[in-house]
Amino acid sequence: MCGIAGEVSYSRNLTVRENDFLRMQRVLAPRGPDQQGLYLSGPAALIHRRLAVIDIEGGRQPMRAVEGGREFVIVYNGELYNTDELRRELRRAGQTFETRSDTEVVLRSFIAYGEKCVEKFNGIFAFAVWDAAKERLFAARDPIGVKPFFYAVKNGNFIFGSEIKAILAGGEIAPEADLQSVAEIMLLGPGRTPGCGVFRGIEELKAGERLFFSRDGLKKERYRQLKDADFSDSFEECVEKTRFLVTDAIERQLVSDVPVCTFLSGGLDSSIISSVAGRYLKKRGERLKTLSVDYRDNDKYFRTSRFQPNSDPEYIRAMTEYLGSEHITVTLDTPELVEALYSAVDARDLPGMADVDSSLLLFCRKIKEQGTVALSGECADEIFGGYPWYRDKEIRERYGFPWAQTTEYRKSFLRGEIAEALDCEEYVNSRYEATVRGADARPGLSQTERRMKEMMRLNFDWFMQTLLDRKDRMSMACGLEVRVPFCDKRIAEYLYTVPWEFKDHAGREKGLLREAMKEYLPEKVLWRKKSPYPKTHNPAYLAAVSKELRERVLADPDAPIFSFVRREALEDLLTDDRAVPWYGQLMNTPQTIAYMLMIDYWMRKYGVECKF
Repeated sequence: MCGIAGEVSYSRNLTVRENDFLRMQRVLAPRGPDQQGLYLSGPAALIHRRLAVIDIEGGRQPMRAVEGGREFVIVYNGELYNTDELRRELRRAGQTFETRSDTEVVLRSFIAYGEKCVEKFNGIFAFAVWDAAKERLFAARDPIGVKPFFYAVKNGNFIFGSEIKAILAGGEIAPEADLQSVAEIMLLGPGRTPGCGVFRGIEELKAGERLFFSRDGLKKERYRQLKDADFSDSFEECVEKTRFLVTDAIERQLVSDVPVCTFLSGGLDSSIISSVAGRYLKKRGERLKTLSVDYRDNDKYFRTSRFQPNSDPEYIRAMTEYLGSEHITVTLDTPELVEALYSAVDARDLPGMADVDSSLLLFCRKIKEQGTVALSGECADEIFGGYPWYRDKEIRERYGFPWAQTTEYRKSFLRGEIAEALDCEEYVNSRYEATVRGADARPGLSQTERRMKEMMRLNFDWFMQTLLDRKDRMSMACGLEVRVPFCDKRIAEYLYTVPWEFKDHAGREKGLLREAMKEYLPEKVLWRKKSPYPKTHNPAYLAAVSKELRERVLADPDAPIFSFVRREALEDLLTDDRAVPWYGQLMNTPQTIAYMLMIDYWMRKYGVECKF
């Protein structure tokens, strides 16, 4: 994985701005600590920072190829999992290769197939190719949206980057916030409207989108999204196909020239990945390394709840014994969790998921000490129907985003004139309704089946993107490549067509996945009730973030957050006994306090100027 950035301008000589581009390159250094490169010619600047994983010497970027006298240059962030098949196909078509890297396969695919190349890729990616003869830039993002691609168009210039900080570092785009920025942060955050970069003037290429930028301007289109189709497989055939797709995706993602490990929480998804990986590595005479995260005194303070029925350690022990893996537990303490809230903002360039972000950042730092590549279980819940809002009929049928039913509560934090100008309910509802309308469903489906298509679309476009943002930014801030096998497009596209009764097999969340992978897990883990990402239950965390809010924000009458948030609302947050969730089961009162800390820090750190 890597960091990419660049600019295209038809009105200015970019060669005199090399220092700007080197600055953009520097801020992406954590994403690519191993190598760096800059292409600067005519109207185009392409910038790269590399985390070397495959063909360490041959995969340097920007990568250049000449075909028929035309020059093509690529900067690429991602991983292709059908590299070998594509390379063979391209050789038959007359393409030649000088490296083993998937970067060259992507570049040669574009030369051979043009913009349709992305329809052949199975992987996670964001890349840009400069066609020097046509003076035209092509860019694309993977169908699931695992890898980021932000951009801005200003005065006819196109500026892009893997992270927002790279765009800001170029000096062309100012760190500004408008009313939409406030709405995104306060009404939807830490989620974001697909395509919205929150900063004024910054957008993001959506999952499954591609674009051309030329002298004719910007042309953008969706090349892939979830589509419904007739489904004729029996349950037994569905189980067999699911097993093949899951195991094949995991095994393809174990290919690496550097050590690979897995996240292991003792939950279904990470345990499946670890089990498949463990068997695969054992055949090669290697032993799997697994890692898990815990919190100081969690054993003392954990309390069973509807959303978190049990804690992880006993299930982790069961899996490590079953796997015979080399296991490491990383234990985090409250002070470092609070301190890392601010580093998490630096990584995400936006306020994020509070300690859910900061804990992952700390965890990834420790994992990086053990290896460069890790596999993680994100997206199984969205694809296989694991969340409570899929299975609870009352929640499922309720209008609005199921993880954020608190618009009125969120609105109460806003200054009166801001809330009035935003029309908060309309802002949230319009985005919900647009997403639901976009859920493809074949004719003749039952009401339940149609709703399940809507739920999957909602989760794909919103909740899953928030988690993928988190995983990419927190891991890449540590120079760690995290792969997410359940995001294989083949799994997502097949499971979108599978009827709910199959997914709900045995009346259990992710019942189909459990049935398909039962030979890979001990019974204790196979039938464990879903438990979310582990977080601290230590009351010291609430005390610590409360103290931070008093001393860092409330004690400062000029705190930037007060440009749109009411001081009284933050004071009430510290004393009110209401336990209103901010973002599903992951963010309750301690995390809401931490989120406000993140907002204020974000405005200070980035020098955000409000334009409203």
